[in-house]
Amino acid sequence: MKQVEVYTQPSCPPCQIVKEFLKHHQVSYIEYDITKDAKAKDRMVNAFRAYSTPTVKVDEELVIGFDLKRLESLLGLS
Repeated sequence: MKQVEVYTQPSCPPCQIVKEFLKHHQVSYIEYDITKDAKAKDRMVNAFRAYSTPTVKVDEELVIGFDLKRLESLLGLS
């Protein structure tokens, strides 16, 4: 099973779509709300060099921004 982390914020409609997409495909994930979790925000910005949400980490691969096609590919859904 793939390790999936989703970095989100409440005012992000694409974040909601990504979470619904993962739920629809029964993919378990850990969600980090960067507005409430300073360590997660720091990791997203400094370690991943990502500056927008959603940012999704699938094992060691990153999807920065809204890209369902890439998520499908990384998760083996396509």
